[in-house]
Amino acid sequence: MKYLEGIIRISAKGVGYVSLDETVKNGEAVEVGANFLNTALHGDRVKLLLQPKIEGEFQTGEVLEILERKKLQFVGVLEPENGFHYLVPDDKRVYKDILITNERLNGAKTGDKVLGKIIEWSDAKKDPIGEVLTVIGQPGLHETEMRAIVYEKGFEPSFPPEVEQEAEQIKQQAKTDLEAEIKNRRDCREILTFTIDPIDAKDFDDALSYQVLPDGKIEIGVHIADVAHYLRPGSKLDQEAQKRATSIYLVDRTIPMLPEVLSDDLCSLNEKEDKLTFSAIFTFTTELKLESEWFGRTVIHSDKRFSYEQVQEILDAKSGQFYEELNQVNKIAYKLRAEKMQNGAITFDRDEIKFKLDETGHPVEVIKKHRTDSHLLVEDFMLLANRRVAEFVSKIVQNADKKFIYRIHDLPDREKLKQLANFIGPFGYKIKLDSEKIDQRSLNDLLKQSRGTPEEVMIQTATMRSMSKAIYAMKNIGHYGLAFAYYTHFTSPIRRYPDVMVHRLLDLYLRHEKPSPDLLKNYDRLALHSSQMEVQASEAERDSVKYKQVEYLADHVGEVFDGVISGLAKWGIFVQENNTLAEGLVRLLDLSDDYYIFDEKQYSMIGRNSGKRFRLGDRVRIKLLRAELKEKMLDFGFV
Repeated sequence: MKYLEGIIRISAKGVGYVSLDETVKNGEAVEVGANFLNTALHGDRVKLLLQPKIEGEFQTGEVLEILERKKLQFVGVLEPENGFHYLVPDDKRVYKDILITNERLNGAKTGDKVLGKIIEWSDAKKDPIGEVLTVIGQPGLHETEMRAIVYEKGFEPSFPPEVEQEAEQIKQQAKTDLEAEIKNRRDCREILTFTIDPIDAKDFDDALSYQVLPDGKIEIGVHIADVAHYLRPGSKLDQEAQKRATSIYLVDRTIPMLPEVLSDDLCSLNEKEDKLTFSAIFTFTTELKLESEWFGRTVIHSDKRFSYEQVQEILDAKSGQFYEELNQVNKIAYKLRAEKMQNGAITFDRDEIKFKLDETGHPVEVIKKHRTDSHLLVEDFMLLANRRVAEFVSKIVQNADKKFIYRIHDLPDREKLKQLANFIGPFGYKIKLDSEKIDQRSLNDLLKQSRGTPEEVMIQTATMRSMSKAIYAMKNIGHYGLAFAYYTHFTSPIRRYPDVMVHRLLDLYLRHEKPSPDLLKNYDRLALHSSQMEVQASEAERDSVKYKQVEYLADHVGEVFDGVISGLAKWGIFVQENNTLAEGLVRLLDLSDDYYIFDEKQYSMIGRNSGKRFRLGDRVRIKLLRAELKEKMLDFGFV
């Protein structure tokens, strides 16, 4: 008998899986049947007993102990039964409804969507007992569903009163504080400075400055809101920011990491206002080569708030406000981008969408977002600042672990890339897999060669799915996707807590001071927490988009669309509709022309009798059969 520990994943069918790569052959997951979960919930850390292995079948196990609960709060709808109420969770991975006795309803009524909490569940044979924490609203209403997504992912839509009060106190002292602080900083207020952001942006945490030096060299400053100046360690405001770790961007709103008095006002680099910043200032030669850099605290004055569209119009027209300066910045950005690509940075062409909503929040139009030079020039200078800050600190700490917050990205999954290499071979493509580290250039060449071909989508999707997830860590392994040996997040402290930690550590090292062991230990913990909350925020953002995609298409049931096969599973074929980018399922049960078998290694679904093949990336015509808004699910049929 073997006792093992791991994080359990639970499927919508109520079956658990625990990945134990180091002990189970081929990284196979241990399967935990519904009768052996012992109250374990999705994401819990559990202790397992491995059951005897049967040749040719999954390794199975039984949960012996819950070592750590991931979450106990869930969103769902209240339904009556036998004089009580049950919270029926929206998350179908929660396989038991939660019993809510009448004295724990807290004003909630039958049919309400609520946030509830499990307060007692030790016997798997009994229902979990819970209480209502918050009444969210009536299911199906736009406001209810958006708030429900926020609560479900562990975030709060509003701030505690004491946090708001602390932020207001900082605002009241801001003018006096600014006047006193200016003399301690490099004054950049006379240098041309501008922000470039989405047209509907409310907070501006980065600005660019431009000036030509007397010797003809070009100085470009990347100025970042100095959130750490206002966010005092140990304050209620700082504790709340740590807890949230990130802002969330839903289809119709932002749930900020900081109260709006800070995020949209005091810290935001608003037009025509003096602001405190932390800056990375770069000097380029007349040949546009990076020559030197300076890091430190500054004060700036933004001369112009540009939208991406405005900058692109100016660049395209070759005239307009600050054209010469913007054009020169764009030229340097092109050079930075070329160097990044030459070093092997991997680029994926991914479409994104946004919705136009009516006054009730109903989606009436889907708009595809396109990345232009104006987007890329900002991105290139943010990447430069992030990379050079990481390189600068790493030299100071002599590459020692646990001394700084890095943004790291591990190597791709080798087994998935082997599958991809085997599959693309017959199409005439190759990727080099002979070295321990898979060369980014090989993957980039593959993506470039497949561009415009019928298999482009399949190759891009399969390559993306082989990639690891970028995370925050205090041990540097480099950033594989960007091909940077050193990388961090320095440029968005209004919306990311790791950037605040980076600012604090950089400031200490610039002052030739050493962070305390307790501080570094705490930051190590917060790096992990921030990575986890980033995942939760991304899931919330995707859920809000998915809800609006289904809501939009619910008005178009029965219509025919173009799509691309985006995924394959034993039970069906996933198709992404081209206009909305919504993903739906063609169920195998609905394919009556043959019996289809899923070939995972070939990224294909193959008809047993006809040999007909559906492949990842195939372009198809589909008919929308059903749109289930409650489940956020779409059913398609092939035409």
